[in-house]
Amino acid sequence: MRINLNNILAITYTHMNPGSRKQYKNISKRPSFNIISSEDVYSMLLTIPKGKVSTYGDLAKALGNPAASRHVGKILSKNPNPIKVPCHRVVMSNGKIGGYAFGTEKKKELLQNEGVIFADDHRVNEFSKVRYYPKRG
Repeated sequence: MRINLNNILAITYTHMNPGSRKQYKNISKRPSFNIISSEDVYSMLLTIPKGKVSTYGDLAKALGNPAASRHVGKILSKNPNPIKVPCHRVVMSNGKIGGYAFGTEKKKELLQNEGVIFADDHRVNEFSKVRYYPKRG
């Protein structure tokens, strides 16, 4: 029995995306996404200025894989140096503070010290004005 890898990939893609009518019969026509490494994420974090915030999705998009926001969050949760590599500047897409290794109160305190104002306990005030969209160098 001969196995056709392209057919397996087409079936897998269709199974993973049930609403999609696209069937990728040729491996070269499948959507391609960049693999995001922790080094890429940490480098991108260093571009976010003090007093600004970005989102997990913004970072994923800037790194070439807009669907990888959860992967970016997972990488940030393992940041070995969260003060020097400012993962506290990354918030959720709705402006909520999101998680932080040292707790959300510490994250809020760090952001407030940089000039970020909160509308309530855990939502950035005027989110669109302090949101920073990183770009890959």
